[in-house]
Amino acid sequence: MQVSNLAALLPEVCRLAEAAGRAILPFYRQESLQVELKADASPLTEADLAAHRLLLEGLQELTPTIPVLSEEAGGIPYWERQQWQQFWLVDPLDGTREFLEGNGQFTVNIALVEAGIPILGVVHAPALGLTYRAAQKLGAYRGDEPIWSRPPAQPPLQVVASRSHKDTETEQFLKRLQRRYGPLEVKSVGSAFKFCLVAEGSAHLYPRFGPTLEWDTAAAQCLVEQAGGSVTDLQGDPLRYNKPDLHNPPFIVTAAGVAYLWQGLVP
Repeated sequence: MQVSNLAALLPEVCRLAEAAGRAILPFYRQESLQVELKADASPLTEADLAAHRLLLEGLQELTPTIPVLSEEAGGIPYWERQQWQQFWLVDPLDGTREFLEGNGQFTVNIALVEAGIPILGVVHAPALGLTYRAAQKLGAYRGDEPIWSRPPAQPPLQVVASRSHKDTETEQFLKRLQRRYGPLEVKSVGSAFKFCLVAEGSAHLYPRFGPTLEWDTAAAQCLVEQAGGSVTDLQGDPLRYNKPDLHNPPFIVTAAGVAYLWQGLVP
């Protein structure tokens, strides 16, 4: 897609993400909120569904010819999806556990994917009043301020880790990282907000060995990449999208110029 088209789409997608955030907030910290469990035991709330409906309708109106794959309607078979050159990849409420715990670290994620590559991404954190946006060749922004993935040059290393999905592999990786580089400052953060901290230069890296799905990462990957960082699997290859299996492999998010930090520390 041409840069001029992306430039025109980006503010419209920001407005949609913020509208979805406004649809979510009336349910936030609501004591009577109904919670269901999906097949993978992850929670589903009325807020997820309200944001999903708004985004689906809004994106179809904005770009009628571009299909939408949303977490809340993720059962589209690969034989149909494989025909898609472009599509919207959406997580209407990323970090539902954080939403239910009331800590504010949940996001609305919208990505435009072309030939497997996220070329536009918006990550909106409704409870924090923050919107991050990026598009190919247009840079990355927090609100109206451009951001660049330049972490602090002085120790300690700043690492972000999943707040709700801790695992042994991550703990072992952090121990190896500490043995090599000394003390770490580890922040436990929810949702795609972890990527945002790397993109804005607040953290050096974010390792993720536990399970994630494509809608969890695509918008934030665009943000990190356009800010100068990288999101790669453990072989160093960028994550790609619209696979037959929508699960991501384990990955590492790194700030600009520091991908070497994790080399040799993973099997």
